[in-house]
Amino acid sequence: MIALASTALSGQVLATVLALQPATVPGSVTFSDPTAALLNLAIYAVLSLLAAGGLAVTYRWYFKQIVPAGISALVGVAVVALYINTTSLGVAVSDITVELFRPRVVVFNVVAIGTAAVAAPVGRRLGDAVSASLFSMAGLREVNGEVGTVVRSVGRVTSLTLPEEIDDMESYDPVTEETKAELAGKTLLFPRRLTVEDLRTRLIERLKEDYAVGYVDVDLTSEGTVEYLAVGSRAAGIGATIAPGTVAVAIRADPPNNAAPGDSVQVWSTGAEPTRLTTGELRGVAGDTVTLAVDDGDADALSPTERYRLVTLPAEPQADREFATLLRSVDETMASVTVAANSELIGLTPRALDATVVAIRPDEGSLTALPDRDRGFEGDETVYVIGRPDVLRGLEERAKTPAVSESDAAEPADAENEEEEAE
Repeated sequence: MIALASTALSGQVLATVLALQPATVPGSVTFSDPTAALLNLAIYAVLSLLAAGGLAVTYRWYFKQIVPAGISALVGVAVVALYINTTSLGVAVSDITVELFRPRVVVFNVVAIGTAAVAAPVGRRLGDAVSASLFSMAGLREVNGEVGTVVRSVGRVTSLTLPEEIDDMESYDPVTEETKAELAGKTLLFPRRLTVEDLRTRLIERLKEDYAVGYVDVDLTSEGTVEYLAVGSRAAGIGATIAPGTVAVAIRADPPNNAAPGDSVQVWSTGAEPTRLTTGELRGVAGDTVTLAVDDGDADALSPTERYRLVTLPAEPQADREFATLLRSVDETMASVTVAANSELIGLTPRALDATVVAIRPDEGSLTALPDRDRGFEGDETVYVIGRPDVLRGLEERAKTPAVSESDAAEPADAENEEEEAE
């Protein structure tokens, strides 16, 4: 409503200014008549100022920020140019004889465009100052979300600025310094009216897809600002995927047809009487060189110089392999948390945590897989959990934070009461 009122007011002022213009044909104005020339230039300056000011008011009302200088200058010059061209066209089709391309007329029109370009920034600043004051009094400075769950957006997009300092995630390979320098202070745009959780999910996907980041640990406020950001890269190479008790070996073999990494294969000798040597998992193929993951005890039976024959076995579901593959493709990851002797986690149960507890190892005892969800945590035991990096980071902090006793919690309240009584 305020923007419409300001636009209407600008239109009334513009009409008044045009009514004061002398009866001089615009296409014939030159500097030979200084009074008419100066008056026309003043009118063109006012036109540009009003156009840029009206744009600044509308832009401030809709986007809640100042209009870019280039856009306001373009609009201010365009209004004056459109007015000159329209009036010149009207003269050209009328009975009035005017030399539109006379050098003096062309020079005046160029000066008029320059005047409009100079007046536009002034109108931009005046319009933004006036609109900021009006919208502040009207209580429209901020866009309120629904019940505080929707991130406050500006116009049609939600802008999210990353912090200048980006940390490395513990227990993960660090990303390159070039990547962190590119992300530092960068502003990313997202669709408007997103919840904090949706905005967080989209930010993580954006960082992974556009900047090749493997893991993201981020904290967002209810207003949609980034409080903490840490990134890490996914483990590269075959070593990170080798299970305990197995090794990777490279042999010379003719790979089976359509075999792919992850397939189970048998390794046979190529002598007169073929013999099965071992069974392994295909990991990679490069020409006639095949990389297999086999038991460490069978590695000595394979020679790097001999040639072997591989036989692909029928696919068998492997829960551990499927779980590891799934865990590598999602945001959640696994971590171990040691509960301190006086931690605030003591007495809490796995049911009370946001992460999934998969195992607990007491200080003196054997590991318990998939513990009872109502079992309380004890001091000096290690808890193996699966969750998002930010959840795991918060859990580690809680595991180290001493619990606050009732007497300690009552001391500040007693101190406040004593101060009030003293007053």
